[in-house]
Amino acid sequence: MLLAALTAPPALAHRREGDAGGVADAQGRYGVVFPAASAEPNPELTPGALNPRVTQANIRSSICVAGFTRGIRPAEGYTERLKREGIRAYAYADHRLRDYEEDHLISLELGGSPDSPRNLWPEPHHVIGGWGSYAKDRLENRLHRLVCGGRIPLAQAQYDISHDWIAAYRRYVAEQPRPQRGHRYGD
Repeated sequence: MLLAALTAPPALAHRREGDAGGVADAQGRYGVVFPAASAEPNPELTPGALNPRVTQANIRSSICVAGFTRGIRPAEGYTERLKREGIRAYAYADHRLRDYEEDHLISLELGGSPDSPRNLWPEPHHVIGGWGSYAKDRLENRLHRLVCGGRIPLAQAQYDISHDWIAAYRRYVAEQPRPQRGHRYGD
Protein backbone atom coordinates (compact mmCIF):
# COMPACT_ATOMS: atom_id res chain seq x y z
CA MET A 1 0.00 0.00 0.00
CA LEU A 2 2.78 2.44 0.90
CA LEU A 3 4.62 1.76 -2.35
CA ALA A 4 1.40 2.26 -4.32
CA ALA A 5 0.77 5.58 -2.56
CA LEU A 6 4.28 6.73 -3.34
CA THR A 7 4.13 5.81 -7.01
CA ALA A 8 0.51 6.55 -7.90
CA PRO A 9 -0.32 9.81 -9.68
CA PRO A 10 -1.74 12.46 -7.32
CA ALA A 11 -5.35 11.86 -8.38
CA LEU A 12 -5.09 8.25 -7.24
CA ALA A 13 -3.06 8.81 -4.13
CA HIS A 14 -5.82 9.50 -1.62
CA ARG A 15 -6.57 6.53 0.61
CA ARG A 16 -10.28 7.05 1.14
CA GLU A 17 -12.82 9.83 0.76
CA GLY A 18 -12.00 12.62 3.17
CA ASP A 19 -8.35 11.62 3.66
CA ALA A 20 -5.44 13.38 2.09
CA GLY A 21 -3.19 11.22 -0.02
CA GLY A 22 0.37 11.74 -0.92
CA VAL A 23 3.01 11.08 -3.48
CA ALA A 24 6.74 11.49 -3.49
CA ASP A 25 8.22 13.46 -6.37
CA ALA A 26 11.52 12.69 -8.09
CA GLN A 27 13.42 14.48 -5.31
CA GLY A 28 11.64 12.46 -2.61
CA ARG A 29 9.56 15.37 -1.28
CA TYR A 30 6.16 14.39 0.00
CA GLY A 31 3.19 16.17 -1.51
CA VAL A 32 -0.45 15.94 -0.45
CA VAL A 33 -3.46 16.11 -2.72
CA PHE A 34 -6.88 16.35 -1.09
CA PRO A 35 -10.16 15.09 -2.53
CA ALA A 36 -12.33 17.67 -4.30
CA ALA A 37 -14.76 17.77 -1.34
CA SER A 38 -12.00 19.41 0.73
CA ALA A 39 -11.97 22.56 -1.42
CA GLU A 40 -14.94 24.20 0.31
CA PRO A 41 -15.15 24.81 4.05
CA ASN A 42 -17.80 23.15 6.17
CA PRO A 43 -20.43 25.93 6.56
CA GLU A 44 -21.24 24.76 10.09
CA LEU A 45 -17.62 25.17 11.17
CA THR A 46 -16.71 28.12 8.94
CA PRO A 47 -19.73 30.16 7.81
CA GLY A 48 -17.70 33.36 7.38
CA ALA A 49 -17.76 36.59 9.38
CA LEU A 50 -17.46 40.24 8.41
CA ASN A 51 -15.33 43.07 9.71
CA PRO A 52 -17.95 45.59 10.93
CA ARG A 53 -15.49 48.44 10.28
CA VAL A 54 -15.57 47.82 6.50
CA THR A 55 -18.62 48.98 4.55
CA GLN A 56 -19.39 49.86 0.96
CA ALA A 57 -19.37 53.51 2.01
CA ASN A 58 -15.80 53.41 3.35
CA ILE A 59 -13.97 51.06 0.97
CA ARG A 60 -11.88 53.96 -0.39
CA SER A 61 -10.44 54.52 3.09
CA SER A 62 -10.25 50.87 4.13
CA ILE A 63 -9.86 47.84 1.87
CA CYS A 64 -8.93 49.83 -1.23
CA VAL A 65 -5.95 51.45 0.52
CA ALA A 66 -2.62 49.72 -0.10
CA GLY A 67 -1.38 48.03 3.08
CA PHE A 68 -4.78 47.95 4.78
CA THR A 69 -4.61 44.22 5.56
CA ARG A 70 -1.16 44.47 7.19
CA GLY A 71 -2.65 46.52 9.98
CA ILE A 72 -5.44 44.07 10.80
CA ARG A 73 -3.89 40.65 10.08
CA PRO A 74 -3.91 38.46 13.23
CA ALA A 75 -0.65 37.28 14.77
CA GLU A 76 0.85 34.09 13.37
CA GLY A 77 0.71 32.39 16.79
CA TYR A 78 -3.05 32.92 16.90
CA THR A 79 -3.67 31.59 13.39
CA GLU A 80 -1.31 28.64 13.90
CA ARG A 81 -3.27 27.62 17.01
CA LEU A 82 -6.54 27.92 15.05
CA LYS A 83 -5.03 25.90 12.19
CA ARG A 84 -4.15 23.04 14.57
CA GLU A 85 -7.65 23.14 16.09
CA GLY A 86 -9.25 23.35 12.64
CA ILE A 87 -7.32 20.37 11.28
CA ARG A 88 -8.75 18.32 14.16
CA ALA A 89 -12.28 19.77 13.79
CA TYR A 90 -12.28 19.06 10.05
CA ALA A 91 -10.97 15.53 10.80
CA TYR A 92 -8.19 15.79 8.22
CA ALA A 93 -5.92 12.75 8.23
CA ASP A 94 -2.93 14.92 7.32
CA HIS A 95 -1.76 16.93 10.33
CA ARG A 96 1.22 18.67 8.71
CA LEU A 97 0.65 22.42 9.02
CA ARG A 98 2.60 23.14 5.83
CA ASP A 99 -0.11 21.46 3.75
CA TYR A 100 -2.68 24.13 4.73
CA GLU A 101 -3.21 27.85 4.78
CA GLU A 102 -5.21 29.17 7.72
CA ASP A 103 -7.45 31.09 5.36
CA HIS A 104 -10.04 33.78 5.83
CA LEU A 105 -13.15 32.52 4.05
CA ILE A 106 -14.08 36.15 3.39
CA SER A 107 -10.65 37.61 2.79
CA LEU A 108 -9.39 40.65 4.65
CA GLU A 109 -9.25 42.61 1.39
CA LEU A 110 -12.99 41.95 0.99
CA GLY A 111 -13.91 43.04 4.51
CA GLY A 112 -13.75 39.68 6.25
CA SER A 113 -13.26 39.47 9.99
CA PRO A 114 -9.56 39.29 10.76
CA ASP A 115 -9.78 37.15 13.88
CA SER A 116 -13.16 35.42 14.11
CA PRO A 117 -12.75 31.63 14.14
CA ARG A 118 -16.00 31.59 12.11
CA ASN A 119 -14.05 33.19 9.24
CA LEU A 120 -10.85 31.11 9.48
CA TRP A 121 -10.32 27.53 8.33
CA PRO A 122 -7.43 25.21 7.45
CA GLU A 123 -7.66 25.33 3.67
CA PRO A 124 -5.63 22.64 1.87
CA HIS A 125 -3.05 23.93 -0.58
CA HIS A 126 -3.50 21.12 -3.09
CA VAL A 127 -6.94 19.77 -4.01
CA ILE A 128 -7.81 17.55 -6.95
CA GLY A 129 -8.69 19.72 -9.92
CA GLY A 130 -6.53 22.59 -8.65
CA TRP A 131 -9.18 23.93 -6.24
CA GLY A 132 -6.80 24.56 -3.34
CA SER A 133 -5.70 27.68 -1.52
CA TYR A 134 -3.71 29.09 -4.45
CA ALA A 135 -6.80 29.18 -6.68
CA LYS A 136 -8.85 30.86 -3.95
CA ASP A 137 -6.09 33.45 -3.54
CA ARG A 138 -6.43 34.34 -7.23
CA LEU A 139 -10.20 34.76 -6.77
CA GLU A 140 -9.67 36.99 -3.73
CA ASN A 141 -7.36 39.26 -5.72
CA ARG A 142 -9.77 39.42 -8.66
CA LEU A 143 -12.76 40.25 -6.45
CA HIS A 144 -10.75 42.92 -4.65
CA ARG A 145 -9.90 44.60 -7.97
CA LEU A 146 -13.56 44.43 -9.05
CA VAL A 147 -14.85 45.91 -5.78
CA CYS A 148 -12.25 48.67 -5.65
CA GLY A 149 -12.83 49.40 -9.33
CA GLY A 150 -16.54 49.88 -8.68
CA ARG A 151 -17.52 46.97 -10.91
CA ILE A 152 -19.30 44.90 -8.24
CA PRO A 153 -20.65 45.84 -4.80
CA LEU A 154 -18.71 44.72 -1.74
CA ALA A 155 -21.70 42.72 -0.40
CA GLN A 156 -21.88 40.74 -3.67
CA ALA A 157 -18.19 39.80 -3.48
CA GLN A 158 -18.56 38.80 0.18
CA TYR A 159 -21.61 36.67 -0.56
CA ASP A 160 -20.09 34.98 -3.61
CA ILE A 161 -16.83 34.00 -1.93
CA SER A 162 -18.47 32.81 1.29
CA HIS A 163 -21.27 30.76 -0.25
CA ASP A 164 -19.48 28.94 -3.08
CA TRP A 165 -16.02 30.20 -3.87
CA ILE A 166 -15.55 27.66 -6.69
CA ALA A 167 -18.64 28.95 -8.52
CA ALA A 168 -17.35 32.50 -7.93
CA TYR A 169 -13.97 31.51 -9.37
CA ARG A 170 -15.70 30.17 -12.47
CA ARG A 171 -17.74 33.36 -12.77
CA TYR A 172 -14.98 35.92 -12.18
CA VAL A 173 -11.67 34.21 -13.05
CA ALA A 174 -11.85 31.11 -15.27
CA GLU A 175 -13.66 27.80 -15.66
CA GLN A 176 -10.71 25.86 -14.20
CA PRO A 177 -7.73 26.97 -12.13
CA ARG A 178 -4.37 26.86 -13.79
CA PRO A 179 -1.89 24.55 -12.05
CA GLN A 180 0.80 26.11 -9.93
CA ARG A 181 4.28 25.76 -11.33
CA GLY A 182 5.72 22.41 -10.30
CA HIS A 183 2.37 20.94 -9.23
CA ARG A 184 0.20 18.46 -11.09
CA TYR A 185 -3.38 17.86 -10.10
CA GLY A 186 -5.62 14.93 -10.93
CA ASP A 187 -9.08 15.37 -12.37
